[in-house]
Amino acid sequence: MDLLAKIFIGIVIAIHLYIFYFEMFAWNTIGKKTFEKKMPAEVFPYTKGLAANQGLYNLFLAAGLIWSLTIKNIIWQENVAIFFLICVAVAGLYGGITASKKIFIVQLVPAGIALLAMFIS
Repeated sequence: MDLLAKIFIGIVIAIHLYIFYFEMFAWNTIGKKTFEKKMPAEVFPYTKGLAANQGLYNLFLAAGLIWSLTIKNIIWQENVAIFFLICVAVAGLYGGITASKKIFIVQLVPAGIALLAMFIS
């Protein structure tokens, strides 16, 4: 895997670590600002557990991508990275359709660029 692909994977990792943080620990502040047009403010305290669960899944996606960067065997490194990037892309597609169009940009596009960089290299 070349450096450009690793950089884009790093960007996807950073995005998902941030999503993990705000869904797990800052749902009533950052989450409220992020989804203010989709959800009334009074539901945020009641949905904190649901958001934390989603945050945990985002941490798993980031962990899988971090793991892919530590694998020495290049074939396995690429296969693991592709698997987790596809997971991120599917989550971004579904989130963009069901939750917020912004998720297309935040999750789907970076994962797609990282996948493209991997296939070009």
